[in-house]
Amino acid sequence: MLYSLFRPLLFGLDPETAHDAALAALDAAESLGLAQRMAPRLPRAPVEAMGLTFPNRVGLAAGLDKNARHIDGLASFGFGFIECGTVTPRPQPGNARPRLFRLPEADALINRLGFNNDGVERFLANVARARFGPKSGGILGLNIGKNFDTPNARALDDYLICLRAVYSHASYVSVNISSPNTAGLRDLQEDAALTALLAALKAEQAELAQRHGKYTPLAVKLAPDLSPEAIRQIARILIAQRCDGVIATNTTVDRSAVEGHAHAGQAGGLSGRPLKDKATAVIRALAAELGGALPIIGVGGIMSGADAREKIAAGATLVQIYTGLIYKGPELVAEIATALARP
Repeated sequence: MLYSLFRPLLFGLDPETAHDAALAALDAAESLGLAQRMAPRLPRAPVEAMGLTFPNRVGLAAGLDKNARHIDGLASFGFGFIECGTVTPRPQPGNARPRLFRLPEADALINRLGFNNDGVERFLANVARARFGPKSGGILGLNIGKNFDTPNARALDDYLICLRAVYSHASYVSVNISSPNTAGLRDLQEDAALTALLAALKAEQAELAQRHGKYTPLAVKLAPDLSPEAIRQIARILIAQRCDGVIATNTTVDRSAVEGHAHAGQAGGLSGRPLKDKATAVIRALAAELGGALPIIGVGGIMSGADAREKIAAGATLVQIYTGLIYKGPELVAEIATALARP
């Protein structure tokens, strides 16, 4: 209810400025104890996935809190899990502004942020300061990527640096190979590249598990723009490499659902309501190929509890939101958690 009062003010600002202002206000509310007092009471409906027990099925997608600066404030919304990142080994500014655009008539965003982040060292310092996380029983996913100037031939080096750094701090680690805003990144979804990348990451995961006495699951985040044959082949690779989970999907480069809208021609990834059916189709196809071998986290265009139930019906075990939170506000978390707690 409160968000409906503040949304016109936020939407009067440049989208990236509004994003920063909203998170700064959330941090202030959290530090004063106001966020905790306003936290919703959600039904407990725990679900097991990736060897973890999630208190509810709705999570925050990576991208909203790239530097893990706002974890505790965001946790007050009632998320069953929070995913931060994408983080890269070295700090990088991302692409030039403006790089985030609203399509309000479509409940959509286009972003070409480009993994803008402060680097893995500062990222982990922020994670360590947060109360929410594995040490307190909260489920925290940490999403890793490669620097924009690291060629694909050396991409594995960046992913290994990040995996080693975040491993002991994460409930699970997600591997971002599907952002459309880092040139060539999606090529890592191709058969040979994906097999080599996952084989190396799984081998490192086994070593880290032994070293830390803790098994941290590994999930892979996929694009929505894959062909049916690519989905089939990726599913086979995920099973063969014994991945722990798959996140479907990232943003789309397809503009067919927003033709004629202002900003529709902007480069970047499209998220929000126009992505819903495309992401759900990928989930359905993956579920058919995976046959329950690993859980699917469904993302893309979730604007209501009904949308989330559609993702679960398609084969997802968990869901995540981002753009829906921008358009509908924090109340969406409770709406989805309640909808998914029903039989």
